[in-house]
Amino acid sequence: QVQLVESGGGLVQPGGSLRLSCAASGFPFRLYAMSWYRQAPGKERELVADISSAGVRIKYADSVKGRFTISRDNAKNTVFLQMNNLKPEDTAVYYCKADGGGIWDVLKYWGQGTQVTVSS
Repeated sequence: QVQLVESGGGLVQPGGSLRLSCAASGFPFRLYAMSWYRQAPGKERELVADISSAGVRIKYADSVKGRFTISRDNAKNTVFLQMNNLKPEDTAVYYCKADGGGIWDVLKYWGQGTQVTVSS
């Protein structure tokens, strides 16, 4: 069965750092692009960062560029999101997404999310 399990969320002060992890199983992780999304209360889910299957192509939302770093370890079936200089606006539930490519939703999987709260 496909599983994406996020961890590493929590409460942090503005300017602090947090490292999120997403452990994947049940599908060929090395062949899938991976993404981090987030959703704040009252807002739509938005793309934060994306990394290609081999880790050679990486994209970030403008709001996190220079502060967040996405990476993956295909030997461990894990994708990471290092978040530095966190701001209150970063408060959201962060979700891990796997994408096998194309337009077929059957090749796209979501985790349950982990809460990140940035507050003084």
